[in-house]
Amino acid sequence: MFENLQSRFQGIFRSLTGKSRISEKAVKEALREVRMAFLEADVNFKATKDFCKKIETRALGAEVLQSLSPGQQVIKIVHEAMIELLGEKAGILELPAGEARIMLVGLQGSGKTTTAAKLAKKLAGEGRKPLLCAGDIYRPAAIRQLEVVGERAGIPVFQMGTDEDPVNIAKQGSKHAYRQGLDTVILDTAGRLHIDNEMMEEVQRIKKSWKPTHILLVVDSMVGQDAVNQAQHFNEGLGISGMILTKLDSDTRGGAAISIRYVTGKPILYAGTGEKLEDLDSFHPDRMASRILGMGDVLTLIEKAQATIDQEQALDLQKKILDQTFTLDDFLSQIRNVKKMGGLGSMLSLLPGMGAADAMKDVDLSDDEMKFVEAMILSMTPQERILPNIITGSRKRRIAVGSGTSVQEVNRLLKQFVQTKQMMSLMAGGGMKKKGKSKKQKMSKKMMKKLQKMQGMFPGM
Repeated sequence: MFENLQSRFQGIFRSLTGKSRISEKAVKEALREVRMAFLEADVNFKATKDFCKKIETRALGAEVLQSLSPGQQVIKIVHEAMIELLGEKAGILELPAGEARIMLVGLQGSGKTTTAAKLAKKLAGEGRKPLLCAGDIYRPAAIRQLEVVGERAGIPVFQMGTDEDPVNIAKQGSKHAYRQGLDTVILDTAGRLHIDNEMMEEVQRIKKSWKPTHILLVVDSMVGQDAVNQAQHFNEGLGISGMILTKLDSDTRGGAAISIRYVTGKPILYAGTGEKLEDLDSFHPDRMASRILGMGDVLTLIEKAQATIDQEQALDLQKKILDQTFTLDDFLSQIRNVKKMGGLGSMLSLLPGMGAADAMKDVDLSDDEMKFVEAMILSMTPQERILPNIITGSRKRRIAVGSGTSVQEVNRLLKQFVQTKQMMSLMAGGGMKKKGKSKKQKMSKKMMKKLQKMQGMFPGM
């Protein structure tokens, strides 16, 4: 979503860094580029104006212009201003120890129903006991969709069909939750193609009668400035607690994500970053600012790894690397972990300097390639996965036929596995002595260049 902004900001930063002094003219030229980048990204005009004004005021101070590293100072100022624009502190969904009632509102097509299941799954992982409540009685198959995503998430769903009043459905849902020992009711309300009086009256009736703990607005990031207008209308009519942005993984311009907090004054609590039920991340303004400016988001990457990879499994893998007993089965396990964490592209985009399109163009991010690698390994016998050196020409042909690939692709996999294994050995301490350079050390730079050219082979890189 932020590829164009990242590229533009990195160009601006390159023009400022490395200079011993920065003139007022250079700062104003950089701000002109910032302004153009924001407007192209569909950021709200007032938000853009305020953002640039803050940077200009701080950047033209004597402390920056006379600094030994003025370029770095300006980057720091831009980063801080971006964090302020996005909300400074991370929004926290504070829930009481007892029953909590969460009402999701938004227009049709914003992703409310799927987001309800994502949120329920996330809260369940934090120790809550959620119940999904089907309050959309108008959209065809809305109730069935909630039941399907609820089943996939492992969350119970309460519904009373399409003939009941949504206010009564919400009340009965709370009673059902109490009887079942559940402490968090998430109500999926009806949306419309546009904001109208009928829809607003209904959600206002639910609010007045049901008294939700939180009203969360689900906003589609792809609708641009209209997302800001939606947020304003819902906030004025209901007094929302916060917002959830969906489709943040899309290739849209991203202006809504930057503008919406500034215009409404309400925090962005979560961001949907994919289609899977696990793809709902807490929104951290500082991390998002770093991603927009091309500085990466290593903390989110670490959190995803911690949530996906079992500690015992990680220690076992470390031991195998040190003992040089890393097998193709372990390699397959790492590929599956990468897929659970959102795929190779999602992970690399969180690394500093890797978010922009030009940084990613030489890396094959296709999930299909990872599927073929998985298929090739699964087409091997258990013995072949442990001892790949026994894979002869006839075995390679069998593996290729079994995986729908070619012998050349099997050869490539085996070669890259050997190189990865060697590199892991080097990174684990083989030949990293302080005095002198061993043969392994001399090989390491050459090996690293080879590994950097690997496409679709993230595990072990």
